[in-house]
Amino acid sequence: MYAISIREPGGPEVLEWTEHPDPEPGPNEVVVDVVASAVNRADVLQRQGNYPPPPGASEIPGLECSGRIAALGPDVEGWSVGDEVCALLAGGGYAEKVAVPVPQLLPVPRGVSLVDAGGLPEVACTVWSNLAMTGHLRAGETLLVHGGSGGIGTHAIQVGKALGARVLATAGSPERLQTCLDLGADVAIDYHDDLPSEVASATDDRGVDVILDNMGASNLKANLASLATGGRLVIIGLMGGAKTEINLGTLLARRLSVGATTLRGRPVEGPDGKGAIVASVREELWPLVEQGTVRPVIHEYLPAAEASRAHAALDEGGVVGKLVLVVRDEDGVLSA
Repeated sequence: MYAISIREPGGPEVLEWTEHPDPEPGPNEVVVDVVASAVNRADVLQRQGNYPPPPGASEIPGLECSGRIAALGPDVEGWSVGDEVCALLAGGGYAEKVAVPVPQLLPVPRGVSLVDAGGLPEVACTVWSNLAMTGHLRAGETLLVHGGSGGIGTHAIQVGKALGARVLATAGSPERLQTCLDLGADVAIDYHDDLPSEVASATDDRGVDVILDNMGASNLKANLASLATGGRLVIIGLMGGAKTEINLGTLLARRLSVGATTLRGRPVEGPDGKGAIVASVREELWPLVEQGTVRPVIHEYLPAAEASRAHAALDEGGVVGKLVLVVRDEDGVLSA
């Protein structure tokens, strides 16, 4: 099969479409003939040499895919060769074939094309696990989403609204702020402005109940100041650094909590494993996708062999939603 190799740590030019051995399914695994994958920030970090795959995972980048089951390993139940699926991966998505643990498989939601489904599992599992399962966002609460026009942000705005929350979102330009509003955000905040003041103005000085943050250290002080009493900050990225000081008295006085999660390195099984997250997504989130309440936001489709172009676009900024890498152009999206 052909797949993307990372020649050496570096820029987008180190990504090469080369021959690899075909994967074989292990116990309770399937092999998927990939139709599409998508670019995530973790892929960029891996390309740069800053985010190696977990032990035992494929060195090929790509944390999600869609396609059809081509082969079943031992002990597989509930799936058949030919089933159209999408999957959460620890790696291997930028390829013509990939082996997938069965607990990480999802059916393609009704109403979503097989190509578009290639950009759903990673963002869906990330957002759902952090807003619903870690942040415990409830109807009537207020959510703040940082980076509202990105892949995670565009999905989180929609999920927040679907859960009955009032949603605030940050972005860095008038066009991106409008994108947040178009997706359902009640308030869009320019991240260059003073965040606590803007949040206070938008919430009658109450603050927000849950914050989904991709920046880390650079946002911590402003995030804590923006939380309501009993608020929950969930950190999912460190684009703004990993180290800063925290005043624990602030947390104690207002009963705040700070959580930080990753998805890729979790075990497949167990109460906090990827399988449990995928099962919750299938049961709770997929109906919202099938209803059209939550929909994929696709910035552009590119051939998987030209993943370097997609990485360059993400490096340059300006991407709204997801960049989908098409392995088999069954829907004609590359010529549309």
